[in-house]
Amino acid sequence: MLDLTPKEQSERSALRINPIKTCQPVGAMYAALGVHACMPHSHGSQGCCSFHRMFLSRHFKDPAIASSSSFTEGASVFGGGANLKTAIKNIFDIYNPDIIAVHTTCLSETIGDDLVGYINDAKIPEGKIVVHTNTPSYVGSHITGYYNMITGFIKYLAEATGEKNNKLALLPGFVNPGDMREMKRLMTIMGVEYIMLPDTSGVMDAPMTGSYNMYPKGGTTISDIKDLGNCELTLALGELTSEFPADFLEKKCKVPYQTLPLPIGVENTDAFIMALNHFSKNEVPYEIDEERGQLMDILLDSHQYTYNKSVAIYGDPDTVLGLAQITMEMGMIPKYLVTGTPGKIFEEKAKMLFDKFGLEGCVAKAAADLFELHQWIKNDSVDLLIGGTHGKYVARAEDIPLVRVGFPIIDRYVHSYMPIVGYKGAIRLAELILNALMDRQDRDCEDEDMEMVM
Repeated sequence: MLDLTPKEQSERSALRINPIKTCQPVGAMYAALGVHACMPHSHGSQGCCSFHRMFLSRHFKDPAIASSSSFTEGASVFGGGANLKTAIKNIFDIYNPDIIAVHTTCLSETIGDDLVGYINDAKIPEGKIVVHTNTPSYVGSHITGYYNMITGFIKYLAEATGEKNNKLALLPGFVNPGDMREMKRLMTIMGVEYIMLPDTSGVMDAPMTGSYNMYPKGGTTISDIKDLGNCELTLALGELTSEFPADFLEKKCKVPYQTLPLPIGVENTDAFIMALNHFSKNEVPYEIDEERGQLMDILLDSHQYTYNKSVAIYGDPDTVLGLAQITMEMGMIPKYLVTGTPGKIFEEKAKMLFDKFGLEGCVAKAAADLFELHQWIKNDSVDLLIGGTHGKYVARAEDIPLVRVGFPIIDRYVHSYMPIVGYKGAIRLAELILNALMDRQDRDCEDEDMEMVM
């Protein structure tokens, strides 16, 4: 392979090999699952819906429920209006959700289905609700679909009554249920009353009870989504994921918003805690101070193992930026930061991080793929990989340890229950990173011993 820097390598404009993303409906389906008693509905072919359900089920190891308009050749030519109206009736008759959240697919978007007209013409039982959003897969990524669906809920349901509820509206970003639980724990400790949208805790990590419940106890309630319009402030975590719906809520209901990075690492979690402190006017309790002190103790004790180690991080944009932050706090060098989600803002924010820590020669790229990352690593390797499951082929080929963090992780268990946000999440990330580096160090020492024996 030619010895080229990432900037010198030719750009592929039309082809992606091993993309670091999936399509919009996956994100829309996940957002809808974070609403209580909600049935996500895929307006397109049955195969699309099955793929999206499979993608989520393999990551969370829990069933991702969803229904489909089941397009056939006829619907593809004449439109899916009849399919959607029949589906809405059947879903309420058979599965009895409180709300159906419709998202589109490439097929329905390409033929130009009028979702608003179809929903208005559908027979919706009294007290039931149908919302929708447009999620063409050939635009954006699952992150785009996620915030489009959140915006759809706000568009249909949020309302300002003129009487404030003294609550914080929290948009948690594209994170696991374990992360949402940690955010809620910190808000509770800080004495903050909140409404979180979406909230997949208690849904995608629901307990085993001995009987199947299609609609577990978790999820944001419809009444809470309506009450979002009365909140004092929206805190949008994950600037590239949550700002769009936060901005829409401000325009619709005059709720001001503040954007913050995902609270991954010391500085980002500090910013989250101080935002809660400013909102609640409550002092930060010792319980949180203690967790921060424990994290700092771990980072100081282990600095000799992480200092100047190079790392490549790939995945969703806000997650990658958060992981870059904590690796730099550990003294590491995030040599390559890549995301499959398009948008130059990711690259701009990554450059700001590099400049803040005084790093040179690091590269960040949006709309990238794992094949491109592999090329960079072949030319100039790293000590560690951090990202989802699909990077394991790069790790295996180049003999680099891999820390599985982010989405999707399909070949490991329990990860979605464990947070990476907050001080507790940072402690867990430090453990994963340190163990991977020290396992590699131990293996290298064993190889050296074997060579000396021989």
